[in-house]
Amino acid sequence: MANYYSRITDEQAKMIRNAPLFFVGSADFGEESDNKIDAVNVSPKGGVPLHMISPNHVAYLDYTGSGNETARHSETGSPVTVMVCAFEEENAGIIRLYGRARAMPIEDSPLADMLLAQPADEIALPMRQVIDIRIEKTSTSCGYGVPVMSFERDRTIENRGRLYKGAPVPQRA
Repeated sequence: MANYYSRITDEQAKMIRNAPLFFVGSADFGEESDNKIDAVNVSPKGGVPLHMISPNHVAYLDYTGSGNETARHSETGSPVTVMVCAFEEENAGIIRLYGRARAMPIEDSPLADMLLAQPADEIALPMRQVIDIRIEKTSTSCGYGVPVMSFERDRTIENRGRLYKGAPVPQRA
């Protein structure tokens, strides 16, 4: 069973700092969606630090190379969830941060200097924007379903692969 908190706890902060990746989930729940939920987008963010600004505020540098769904969804005011997993054998766990995101150009962000001090050099792609997330609540759970894995290295643009990308599948009307 999950435990809920009104902020990032000290224990959660330690796990977030040690995580080699995190996941960001979002969907368009805006009024313009006519009560139809767009596909839920879940993006892994490896090599990119999740910066804890305060117990209710996190941010990260977003890079080009994939869709821009988190930014698009944040424009509608839709919620966002950040998930961090512990993959170590002795410390299984999952943290979820629930809040609202705002995407902004790097040059317009008051957090730019702090975020740019820790860029994701291995990604070797252009920085796109800052994703700034205000946390409304957090949760922790046991992590029983998270496999035990060890971090080998961050992926580079040279070894990103294309095997599973495939041709686009036509969408149903």
